[in-house]
Amino acid sequence: MIDECGFGYIIIDGKRYTNDVIVFPGRVEDNWWRKVGHQLQVKDLEVLVEEKPEVLVIGTGYNGLMKISSETVEFLRSEGVEPIIQETRDACRTYNNLVESKKVVAALHLAC
Repeated sequence: MIDECGFGYIIIDGKRYTNDVIVFPGRVEDNWWRKVGHQLQVKDLEVLVEEKPEVLVIGTGYNGLMKISSETVEFLRSEGVEPIIQETRDACRTYNNLVESKKVVAALHLAC
């Protein structure tokens, strides 16, 4: 579960992270970075799709400045993954609401 998030940090199961994260079932990959800084592209998500989540919650940053291409959204859907794209604070709440009922992964940008 995500305990708390704010600009530049997130606390997951009591551990504080200050870099972007991917939250998988049972583990957190910290220090996640995209190939092109504030753009999320297909090549950034290949490792996530291997997990075969039902839902990918994407946190676009504190102010929602990370951009997601339509090609990326189409790729996720073609892989059977429902993308939910929100500012990171909202994405954290959505992840917590879904984690008990669906196989969900969260990719969270913590700044901007």
